Amino acid sequence: MAILGCETSTTPRLSASDLEIDEGHNTHTVDFYVYLSEAAPRPVTVDYQTSEVNATEGEDFESIQGTLEIPKGESVGVFTITIYGDEDSENTESFWISFSNPSNAIVPEPYAQVVLLNDDGAPPIDGSGFSTPNSYPGMSLVWEEQFDDDQLNLQDWSYETGTGSWGWGNNESQCYRSGTNNAELDQGYLRITAKQETYLGAPFTSARIITKEKRSFQYGRIDIRAKLPYGQGIWPALWMLGDDYSTAGWPSCGEIDIMELIGGEGYNDRTVYGTAHWSNNGSHASYGGNTSLPNGEIFNDEFHVFSIVWNSNSIKWYVDNSLYHTLNIVNLSAFHQKFFFILNIAVEGNWPGPIGPSTQFPQYMLVDYIRVFQ
Repeated sequence: MAILGCETSTTPRLSASDLEIDEGHNTHTVDFYVYLSEAAPRPVTVDYQTSEVNATEGEDFESIQGTLEIPKGESVGVFTITIYGDEDSENTESFWISFSNPSNAIVPEPYAQVVLLNDDGAPPIDGSGFSTPNSYPGMSLVWEEQFDDDQLNLQDWSYETGTGSWGWGNNESQCYRSGTNNAELDQGYLRITAKQETYLGAPFTSARIITKEKRSFQYGRIDIRAKLPYGQGIWPALWMLGDDYSTAGWPSCGEIDIMELIGGEGYNDRTVYGTAHWSNNGSHASYGGNTSLPNGEIFNDEFHVFSIVWNSNSIKWYVDNSLYHTLNIVNLSAFHQKFFFILNIAVEGNWPGPIGPSTQFPQYMLVDYIRVFQ
């Protein structure tokens, strides 16, 4: 008796990788590939459709929908996307391609993202938002940084570089660089840029600038007007450390976080934190507060002013002149000395966690001015 073999087959898995492309200056087309985990034992079909994230249909890309067919015995399919390039400086943008109604295939991940990289230089700056006055009753302006020069004033600022110890103590993932790769003066603003690029083994680059041993202050009102980055894993900060940091170490030197934001859709992108850190008999102590914008607004929408009012009795934190947090420092010796400024964007770390699938790069923090009144 002859035994006839029975051919069996499995159902292939269909997948597509996220795609990053230069937006370009003219209309052009890009082939988008879809893959099966094995050659198709039967013809495979799947519907596809584009949808906006922050790229605009008809302006940045052509809206398409259709059905992709992969013949029996094949493992790759392809369709064409049309990109509308331009010469306008703008942020990196993206859109989704969704997959549905598969036949003879499984689609475990029904979305892929197409990222349009800005290749027209830095985007233009919209300076709208809240501003504070140049003077306050009973106080004098003792230092002002307006970032109006062609390059960073190294008489006042220095770069901190590298990946730090244990990711700057917080398991952060960026490498800080000097020069204009990640910090530049543009249109009267400081622009700190966090990029997704490999440098010295780190997957991201950014900038961290400080006034240590150049400009430091004890007490007064400090106003910093800034527009913040956004997105899961993005951690911008405007903060200060005590002048004795190099000798006393942290947290004995004291730390004043004028503003921190832990990016992420919804609550995180619209919430900022003001915190103080110090040593309490050798142990780390901290006290912080936070404030949020209304639903639907985020700190990337426009400029806001982040302030502290600091005297021998207390430190008070403000956003747009609205008080949201107070710390009594009468008995906290760390806060009765001069402090220097630090401005930076960190990427990932213990507090913000990893970047998310919708986190866009590059990310920018724009600083309009720093004013110190005493």
